[in-house]
Amino acid sequence: MALATDSIQKWMFWKRRRHLVTFLAFLGFINVYTLRVNMSIAIVAMNSPYNVTMDNGTVVEGQDFNWDSKTRGVILSSFFYGYLFTQILGGWLGARLGGSRVFGVGIAVTALLTLLIPLVANISFSLLVAIRVIEGIFEGMSFPCIHAVWAQWAPAQERSLMAASAFSGMYLGAMLGMTVCGFTAATLGWPSVFYITGGVGLLWYVVWLVVVKDCPQDDPYISSEELKYIKQSVGNNNTEAKKVKHPWNKFLTSMPVWAIIVAHTCENWGFYTLLTQLPMFLKDIFNFQLAKAGFMSSLPYLAVAITVPFGAALADCLKKRNVLSTTRALKLFTSGAFCCQTVCMSLAGHMTTENNVVACLVLAISFEGISWSAFSVNHLEIAPQHASVLMGITNTAASLPGIISPLVTGYIVTSGTVEQWRIVLYISSSIYMFGAVFYWLFASGERQPWAMEDQTMSKNSELHTI
Repeated sequence: MALATDSIQKWMFWKRRRHLVTFLAFLGFINVYTLRVNMSIAIVAMNSPYNVTMDNGTVVEGQDFNWDSKTRGVILSSFFYGYLFTQILGGWLGARLGGSRVFGVGIAVTALLTLLIPLVANISFSLLVAIRVIEGIFEGMSFPCIHAVWAQWAPAQERSLMAASAFSGMYLGAMLGMTVCGFTAATLGWPSVFYITGGVGLLWYVVWLVVVKDCPQDDPYISSEELKYIKQSVGNNNTEAKKVKHPWNKFLTSMPVWAIIVAHTCENWGFYTLLTQLPMFLKDIFNFQLAKAGFMSSLPYLAVAITVPFGAALADCLKKRNVLSTTRALKLFTSGAFCCQTVCMSLAGHMTTENNVVACLVLAISFEGISWSAFSVNHLEIAPQHASVLMGITNTAASLPGIISPLVTGYIVTSGTVEQWRIVLYISSSIYMFGAVFYWLFASGERQPWAMEDQTMSKNSELHTI
């Protein structure tokens, strides 16, 4: 009977509460990115001319907004003005108040503000920018605070796969956002983009609030066997976690920490460049209509949604079989993927057909799944009890490309020529290569000496992350 029960739980993932938490976090990250990319699609429709038939049969040209490339760059980057400043705060709040609460509230408030965008866009440009900044403030807490959830819910041997599986939702969210928002804007009008993404985000929050608890022992539906298994791996340190003192000076003088910062920042430069500019790039170069631009822009993110969990599973397998050390696996997956992205982004600038260009960009973003599956959990390897705060630090730096990249692109691409877009792709390629070299030289997968403090738990406590 015990064997039968165990086999049932293997495929009925909701019977294992940690897997249900992972699945709902995956859905949460889908919402994180649909709420982020909706503007990248909607702004094309908001700024495009359209024909209006008057009562007398005369056809005139209408246009809701007439923003130039620099103004569009400000709008697209404004989200990251707020996003930049709440990364460390999100990690700290996650450790203090509970990661699931902070994660849920951050997405819920962003979704609520999204519903207001059609109204404020018609009132004031400044108000639109302000709303996007506030959205960034609340969504900025999502990535660092989720590490506080893994600290309580993820057994050490499942940590990489659980985290990577949830993070893969952001790429699927980008794909769905590009596709659904493009189709919605083309058929129902651009305001519907914000109504739909905001409404879905609020619906997700209700489910998350009801189902997910900060720690396993607070979940009334968890089995005693699963609770025992998790506690043996991560420990029962919910109260001690709130007393951890973070060695800030050690963070900022540690080269392995800087390796994660550089890798995260370099990866995000290319990612945010395509996330915010790919629909406009396809429209400028190949004259794609909105729905097609949205669909084609989504393909790279479909690919990376697959490669993230694949990369994490492969890395875990190689480490378990002692084929690669943790440090070697991290370096190989991160720096190797960066080198491949350098080649793909450079080639995209020289392709002359739409299929070849999209293929190169799909490959470039696909390799991000390999690198992200490595460096995104590197915090948990070098300093597990400080992981959420370290994620806040690295994601703060990694948010800067979200601000700078759209502005740089706006200043370079003034007339939408191939030559101008080629410069944008070359910049991304160069940054990828720098990240590959830096991470290879300085990254580590070993727990750092300054993270050996405050170990008051049993032998298994070293697996606890926060």
